[in-house]
Amino acid sequence: MYKSSLFFTSLIILLQACASKGQQNEKSVKNELDFDLRNEIAQMAEVDQTAAWIPQGEFKNYSQEEWRAYKDSVFTSNKKRAEEIFNEHGFPGFDLVGEQGSHDFWLIVQHCDFDPEFQMKVLTDMKLKMENNQADKSNYAYLIDRVNKNLGEKIIYGTQVTYNKMGQAVSRPLIDSANVDIRRAEVGLEPLVEYLNRMTQSHWEMNKENMLKRGITEPMLYSSEK
Repeated sequence: MYKSSLFFTSLIILLQACASKGQQNEKSVKNELDFDLRNEIAQMAEVDQTAAWIPQGEFKNYSQEEWRAYKDSVFTSNKKRAEEIFNEHGFPGFDLVGEQGSHDFWLIVQHCDFDPEFQMKVLTDMKLKMENNQADKSNYAYLIDRVNKNLGEKIIYGTQVTYNKMGQAVSRPLIDSANVDIRRAEVGLEPLVEYLNRMTQSHWEMNKENMLKRGITEPMLYSSEK
């Protein structure tokens, strides 16, 4: 009787262990990243950032027309491949390409301003992924503002800016500007004045030579005191 009881107890433990291992393997398969896709998107994003920044290295010798043509070719070719990826996978979430891969894809879409219809398609699916914790909230905020700007509508989070004569970043027209910092906090963004100062600093660095010629020797930052 004792041996029989011991046998069934051992059998139950073994079956539970197998079931647990099966669940772990199933979870592992579901969470397995597409590393090839992630690496491809990373390479696309790297080229994207080269084109989005001021000319560096060999590109310093480019004329304005050559540099503009290079930027256009990068953004156009990236958009073409990004659309193929989107048509197959939707917005690549964390479970497909990891957080960095998802961020890189978003970055590429940000620079598809010449095709706001595509940006809107991505935005719609990205919202679903975000609601399932598979996409970044702050990235979504940037993209929805980008789409609104490209459609000539007011933005929501203040992420899209212009620059005044002093080189200060100025938010584009906002929906309910009084509560923008509340909305920004909800998606993990810093207060608007801090963001504007960061953008002002970056703009000054990118245009330092011209700024100095105009007598602007340092970024004209906003006071963050309330």
